[in-house]
Amino acid sequence: MAEHVKFDPYALLQALDRHRVTYIVIGGFARVVQGTEEITRGLDIVPSTRPENLRRLDAALRDLDAREADGRELTFDEDTIAARPMLELETAHGELKIVPEPIGTRGYDDLRRAATREPLGRGVRPSVASIGDLARMVSSLADEERIPQLMQLRRLVELERVRARVIER
Repeated sequence: MAEHVKFDPYALLQALDRHRVTYIVIGGFARVVQGTEEITRGLDIVPSTRPENLRRLDAALRDLDAREADGRELTFDEDTIAARPMLELETAHGELKIVPEPIGTRGYDDLRRAATREPLGRGVRPSVASIGDLARMVSSLADEERIPQLMQLRRLVELERVRARVIER
């Protein structure tokens, strides 16, 4: 794929939804949905690793003509997940990273408990990792360049707490 591909998160999410893939959005796009001020050019997801879901994900990746950075086609299954902690793919609609077990988490089932469905328009309502879980992932990276992201997420966590207290009254 060419490097000038325009990032279209709607097309990526719609393809996953068409195939009934169970996933949670993480990474930069999830942080933007949750309220941070940053720019992202790709979508990162944590899929359920149940075999039937991986078959649906493989079908969605084929629809997206997803390829590895070196242009190789891939077959996505349990063996691929076991061998690779992260798959960085290129599609006609931008970058797509598949991260079965993001650092600082135990994967889909861990993130599912606090994820929320977010209406993004065009009929797209993906499950998005919670602000707290996003902060947990960023802090687990222990990367000084991520400190501004972590600070924004912590401010959002505090705003959520204040809002919850106000609503309770």
